[in-house]
Amino acid sequence: MVNLLRNYFELVSRVDDLCRRIGSDYSSHLTCRKGCDACCRHISLFPVEAAALALALGRGGSEEAGRIRRQAREASAEGPCPLLREGACLLYESRPIICRTHGLPLLAGSGRDWRLDWCPENFQGVKSLPDSAVINLDVLNTTLASINALFLAEITSDAIPDRERLLIAEALLLDLP
Repeated sequence: MVNLLRNYFELVSRVDDLCRRIGSDYSSHLTCRKGCDACCRHISLFPVEAAALALALGRGGSEEAGRIRRQAREASAEGPCPLLREGACLLYESRPIICRTHGLPLLAGSGRDWRLDWCPENFQGVKSLPDSAVINLDVLNTTLASINALFLAEITSDAIPDRERLLIAEALLLDLP
């Protein structure tokens, strides 16, 4: 399974590098920290992200994995993320890409309709940002969708449901080979 996720892990590495650089360059403008979890909602993921999350859970201790799976079974689709406990992500190092970029300046749109957005707690009083501090969400999402398509074309296991998106709780309950 790890080999099938190689493209995804490479993208995660690049996203982490970009987020670390933005975080370092603008640390005085970022308030994100443990306990700052209002944005940690129960979101849906591409199957490639779901597989990576399930793989990470499988690598953890069986007792903690069992607690996380119980929490996932009880999760509400409209509620907080099932990986959230006491203001912290239980699989932080393996969190999905959207969680890695959340709160940072994200650019989305097309033509003349572009929008720059970030957590209102971050970058307070900042009037503008250079391109180097902005993540182009459309490029990132297109890349992730392409990696997901490659993953689905290569996977031979029935363990991944044949759906466009899976909730995080569903990912945590996958039984991967």
